[in-house]
Amino acid sequence: MPYVDWTGEQVRQMVDTEQVFVAYRLARKDLDERFAGALSWKTVQGHDYLYRKKSGIWKSIGPRNAETEKTYEQFQAGRSSTRERVARLAGRLDALSPVNRALGIGRVPQVTARIVRALRDAGLLGGAIEIVGTNALYAYERMAGVRIASASLATGDIDLLFDARARLKLVGEGVATTGLVGLLRKVDRSFAPTSAGSFRATNADGYMVDLIQPTPKHRMTRARRNRIGSSGDDLTAVEIDGLAWLVNVPRHTTTIIDERGYPLDIVVPDPRAFALHKAWLAGRGDRDPAKRGRDAAQARLVADLVATRLPLLRFDDPALGTLPQELRALAGDLAAHPASAEDEGRLTPGW
Repeated sequence: MPYVDWTGEQVRQMVDTEQVFVAYRLARKDLDERFAGALSWKTVQGHDYLYRKKSGIWKSIGPRNAETEKTYEQFQAGRSSTRERVARLAGRLDALSPVNRALGIGRVPQVTARIVRALRDAGLLGGAIEIVGTNALYAYERMAGVRIASASLATGDIDLLFDARARLKLVGEGVATTGLVGLLRKVDRSFAPTSAGSFRATNADGYMVDLIQPTPKHRMTRARRNRIGSSGDDLTAVEIDGLAWLVNVPRHTTTIIDERGYPLDIVVPDPRAFALHKAWLAGRGDRDPAKRGRDAAQARLVADLVATRLPLLRFDDPALGTLPQELRALAGDLAAHPASAEDEGRLTPGW
């Protein structure tokens, strides 16, 4: 088979890791938001005042009295206990990571995981950016509770689908300036655009990051945003036909695990739209023949997962109503040609 079921032990470990990860994220968010900055007493003209520092700015809360003293004590105690909880959960994730590796549930290449985490931390993932292409399969295998054969997952790049309609108000000041290239260089300093105004950046190991966006429905419409940052060195998204189908369908946020055993969230298009889009690509005469074969295999694979493991996701779902009828009609062809058998099992342990 092109995929195999997770064992009961793997499923239990995955669920345990996800539960700890959820608790960690919530505690970390609490620490970063409720207890951001600092509280401090300042003496002004012989009187004590409680000040709050946030985003580098000090602001007075009020003169020293029973109420402000209580505020100060609650803040310090709350921050201390929350920091302790975050540290404890971080240690729990550290303890789970080697077990995840040993059980083979750590799947995502490290550079891919670091890029996805950086996008999430910057407020881009799930808003302006979602992950498409081969890396989306990591989400689909988790949704279906299977492990996809390594041959179907092999890739040395990541495709970032940019939705120019998304608001970027929550993006940090640094990212708004340096953009995607600046973000990538925090992951790996060797990342650089392949040329001025390029849609692609590569690092010293040849790993590629492509920024892509849909071709506008009306070519004569006014120019739209095609960069994350304002820097002239940032990547410029390339327009590609067919991507509008992926930005106009439901998104799925799924927790997956990287090859070091640590969890991360990834945001991907609906697997049904992925399968149909790949089938459409495989049928294009101008597509590279090698890529067409891979597109067709991935289309059948994901369609098979939807049919056998995700029965609530139907191809006739109104949620896919934004897709053209001729594209949805490809679902019948995919059902008639299911994923081919492929035995990835080993007959000896990994001595």
